[in-house]
Amino acid sequence: MESIFELYGWDVIDTVQLHQGLINSTYIVHTAKGDFVLQTINHSIFKNPAAIDHNINTIGNYIEENHPNYLYTYLVPTKNGKTLIEWEGKYYRAFHKIDGYALSVLETPHQAKEAASQFGQFTSILNGLNMAKLKITLSDFHNLSLRFDQFSESIIHGNSNRIQDSKDAISFLQANNWIVKQYEKYIQHPDTKQRVTHHDTKISNVLFKQIAGIEKAVCVIDLDTVMPGYFISDIGDMCRTCLCAVTEEEANLDLVKVDSSKWTAIQEGYLSEMNSVLSNFEKDHLFFGGQFMIYMQALRFLTDHLNNDIYYGAKKEGQNYVRALNQIRLLEVYNKLK
Repeated sequence: MESIFELYGWDVIDTVQLHQGLINSTYIVHTAKGDFVLQTINHSIFKNPAAIDHNINTIGNYIEENHPNYLYTYLVPTKNGKTLIEWEGKYYRAFHKIDGYALSVLETPHQAKEAASQFGQFTSILNGLNMAKLKITLSDFHNLSLRFDQFSESIIHGNSNRIQDSKDAISFLQANNWIVKQYEKYIQHPDTKQRVTHHDTKISNVLFKQIAGIEKAVCVIDLDTVMPGYFISDIGDMCRTCLCAVTEEEANLDLVKVDSSKWTAIQEGYLSEMNSVLSNFEKDHLFFGGQFMIYMQALRFLTDHLNNDIYYGAKKEGQNYVRALNQIRLLEVYNKLK
């Protein structure tokens, strides 16, 4: 990677690879000029890395002009001023390393409120940005209607043995397609608006820091999926990843439970930044955001399992099936909050 380092003009001391996330490869690069995050963009998933580069820079320019004190992951230019590098078939970009730490699972309602507030602030401060200036980085990423159609195709053309073994999960998801219908009504409503949406608000995409002895969320990270979207994507993924003490990898479904105090904290944190931005109709769909996202992720995991793990991949047999069952149980216990 020395050729990449040279493009940035870095005198590198050492590098450390971070083994987290499902999509991109990430490295911490210690240099004489400070620490940087160097990341490759998975071109098999993100077909247009230039769109990601464009969006991060467009948002950065808007923030620099309108909210200069906001902590943002600005891209680092090379010596030639480029913020996206294509090298030997791979795409690279770099950020200044921001002091902080990420969590894999939330432990307290306070953490949930802090994370929700940070994601809400991200969308709120960008409320004045013209959506036409942003590009789509993943087409139909949170299009629930499309995800249900893909699921329906997989139970016809997928792995026949896996289809047979998954019949109970298939039946559950088919029986809950009312969520698809409600989603379609929601996006067509005149009081629903597209905004700058993160689309991947899992807890690991917020950096925390101890400030005066208090744990505070300080920065939103991982902006590859930032594009125009609906707030239910962000509130929904917070519900999906913050309410349960175990991750989607947990096979013991008895451990899949939700914490109502964390749900209250998510609402309070998010609305502390977004209350004046959302319409009353949108605020009426806060709880639906969780149903929408958990259901969609269950669809996606089971679809991938039936299609022989061609999207997420699987490190062990049946991994995506376990993930799907986990999300199905999560939806069941989440619905009991209302």
